[in-house]
Amino acid sequence: MTIQVAVCGPGECTAREEADAREVGRLLAERGAVVVCGGYGGVMAAVAAGARAAGGTVVGVLSRADRWQANPDLSIVIPTGIGEARNAVIVNSGDAVIVVGGSWGTLSELALTMRGGRAPVVQLGGWRVLDRDGTPLPGVRHAASPRQAVELTGLWP
Repeated sequence: MTIQVAVCGPGECTAREEADAREVGRLLAERGAVVVCGGYGGVMAAVAAGARAAGGTVVGVLSRADRWQANPDLSIVIPTGIGEARNAVIVNSGDAVIVVGGSWGTLSELALTMRGGRAPVVQLGGWRVLDRDGTPLPGVRHAASPRQAVELTGLWP
């Protein structure tokens, strides 16, 4: 099966997060991965644009029941009508999850992935989630660059 990587991030992002997401999308597409995202603006739009520019496939899992405001760089649009519960669909669709930046929705996606315990989670920027004792949450791989984020998924040799 084709590798699928979920990329999560805020709908409103910084210029740095946008550039990082665009590069993550490009790198994933060059490796033949399908990118799965939330399908709207910000990090989602940037990762979709990066992947599509490199000839990749991008699946957008929308919170709404229609395609209104869906990102034009999506290859496949899945309107769910389930609101933020769609975050579970996004992260469960990935063989790995890359988190770029941070927002409350992004934090829920990170938590859902960690709770599920099956996909590697790589964080590029954003919040540092701490365990109860104040140490970094075990299991989250922290990347310093888009290339390192893709490599830390462990999906390619």
